[in-house]
Amino acid sequence: MPARSNRRKISTTVAPETHAFLKSLVRRGKAANLAEAVDRAVAFARRTESRKRLDAATAAYYDSLAGESLRAEQKLEKLSRRLPPR
Repeated sequence: MPARSNRRKISTTVAPETHAFLKSLVRRGKAANLAEAVDRAVAFARRTESRKRLDAATAAYYDSLAGESLRAEQKLEKLSRRLPPR
């Protein structure tokens, strides 16, 4: 998490279930305090949003392929299926 000197103070109200969730993160040792619990929840939301954007961009890329480019990608896909799982 960011160093204390790099933090910004905010004041807000949250739904009771959100407060309970954040406090549970602290109780379970997933966060040191409420501020860190908020940081973790926001980081998770940001990662989720980034993954959705990447998925959409990847799908758009493959949807745009045609001709030789499409055949090359299909060949790579077939080859990758033959590789042992990691």
